[in-house]
Amino acid sequence: MRVINRRRFVSATAVGATGVAAVGLAADSGADKGGLVMEAAREVPLVADADVIVCGAGPAGVTAAITAARAGAKVRLFEAHGALGGVWTSSLLGYLLDFDKPGFNQELVRRLRERDAINGEGMNGLSYQPEEMKVLLEELCANAGVKVQLHTRVAAAQREGRALRTILTESKSGRQAWQAPVFIDTTGDGDLGALAGCEFEIGKDAACPCQPMTMCALLVVKDISALAGLIHGVGNNGQHVGPKAFREELARAGVTPSYGGACVFPINGNLVLLMANHEYGINATDAAHVTEATFRARGEVHRIVRALRKLGGPWEDVQIVATPEQIGIRDGRRIKGRYFMTKEDLITGARQADAVARATFPVDIHALTAEDNKKAAYNSAGVRTQPYDIPLRALIARDVDGLMMAGRCISGDFIAHASYRVTGNAVAMGEAAGATAALAASRTTPPHDVPWSEVRTVLAKVRS
Repeated sequence: MRVINRRRFVSATAVGATGVAAVGLAADSGADKGGLVMEAAREVPLVADADVIVCGAGPAGVTAAITAARAGAKVRLFEAHGALGGVWTSSLLGYLLDFDKPGFNQELVRRLRERDAINGEGMNGLSYQPEEMKVLLEELCANAGVKVQLHTRVAAAQREGRALRTILTESKSGRQAWQAPVFIDTTGDGDLGALAGCEFEIGKDAACPCQPMTMCALLVVKDISALAGLIHGVGNNGQHVGPKAFREELARAGVTPSYGGACVFPINGNLVLLMANHEYGINATDAAHVTEATFRARGEVHRIVRALRKLGGPWEDVQIVATPEQIGIRDGRRIKGRYFMTKEDLITGARQADAVARATFPVDIHALTAEDNKKAAYNSAGVRTQPYDIPLRALIARDVDGLMMAGRCISGDFIAHASYRVTGNAVAMGEAAGATAALAASRTTPPHDVPWSEVRTVLAKVRS
């Protein structure tokens, strides 16, 4: 690898065309701010043993992979972190929202209950044990025959015309190439769609402001019964109880958290989840800024816990059990699909012939700036949401064939995304994407040519 001056770039690429092709460019961090690095051409090992490749093993991705495998497809699942589950595990979200849906949502809650790893009744407002979630998802993938590779990030995508044919990944194994008839982008931030050349939006405008990031933390307290009234729950009137009293407790400790809606969720026994941090104005695709936000967030979490410990009483000896390896991200790229969801769909309660899920979660826009947070920690932008359908077309890339999306990177505007982004919907999207991808691969046809009626039939068989 060699550093070249921008003025010499043209001649260098000409040399590349005659023998040494430039396959990647990176900004030079040296004194010459106009420098570029030419990366020499290289042969990359290629594997073509999958029908469906899923990139990202969060709630949508792990569900898509399991569903596609159960439908008979050979599936590879790639994950950048060290565990399956994404925001559930690597980000320690700890809470299941808009989860009352058929299919894998029901199965997951049932299996977690069998392990005594769920806190709460019914299907909504449930907290869970992240470690049990990790191992359960590993077992489900193994039983379905999904080939999983952790610590692996998609780095490039290659197309033949409109069709996505190959992705390249980076890991400890180096750069590897993978081919399949169908790919599913469940990276959360739409990494694969962007690499494949899809148009996308991010944040409220063209490229942010974005909803804030949040770092949660697992804490262990001396006696959770002594914190009655401070722990998040739902009262008889259906309203949340606990957060207001907890914020008064923080004020007593001399702490003003960056998140105006700070709260504590019950997990299991004396294990609780703290949500008190917000990092404002961070673009999830900017690694340097995400790093800075992570450091700030972790520092704030520790300061809050130290302040609570000094109060003594029920907070005596409170300790941090774990902070996440990945700060929680609400906003990333939204890949343009064959249907673009808008706030009007939410207002009218739109019904779709190819509905993969009915979403019921309200518009939940967390304050975009610290100043906004002083007025309100979150808002609905004045939108009153009616239960609405998420169509399969919003999960199929518009600009690239053979590519689907599931989770928060599907096709929609900023307002719609603020409702459908929660994990109960992500799971339902993942199911539909997995079944559609399996059908498309078996017929060597792109996902947009697969009839929804046939997808429903496959889902019914998989769920039975």
